[in-house]
Amino acid sequence: MQTNGFQRPLACRPREFMMNLGVLIRKYRKEQKLTLKGVAEKAGVSEGFLSQVENDVNSPSIDTLMKICDAIGINAGDLLNQIKNQDRLITIRKSEWEDFEVPGSGFATRRFFSPDNRVFIDSAILVIRPGKSIPVRKDIKNAQEILTVLKGSIELVHAEKRVILTEGDAVHFWSDSANQQITNVNKDLAVALWVGTV
Repeated sequence: MQTNGFQRPLACRPREFMMNLGVLIRKYRKEQKLTLKGVAEKAGVSEGFLSQVENDVNSPSIDTLMKICDAIGINAGDLLNQIKNQDRLITIRKSEWEDFEVPGSGFATRRFFSPDNRVFIDSAILVIRPGKSIPVRKDIKNAQEILTVLKGSIELVHAEKRVILTEGDAVHFWSDSANQQITNVNKDLAVALWVGTV
């Protein structure tokens, strides 16, 4: 039985089909400067349902997916191939740390996955020059972060606390957008592995 564009429950959908489908639909819709309401009307689904699809809460049937893609002006087959062919494993070798181009800001972040492929967590290798800092992520609420020092030492300022972390140390914390900063307090380049929920 099919209602409002979805064929079977999210839990029954193949993971390969679900992974980032909504993120890609939203990306292409915004690139075309189309509204959620306009695409929903053209595809014959409710605006609420389309919003759930874009947020990977609900999954469309193949027929409904094709209608949504037609409304946006993209090919459903190309979209599914893009999901199928995306990288599932990214490796950053230690030998690459020194090759990062560190701009005038004094820090560089090398993310493992592109924004389209970040569903639940974001992750990066952080390279920080001596005396330089990385500020907190903006507009993040109820997020958690993990920081592990791979080389050198860093200072984490988090709310009222200051923690010095040296090579091999790790910390797990809730993001504090009001008062949080990561600083290289060493005289050499610092490298850290950072992971945060999105």
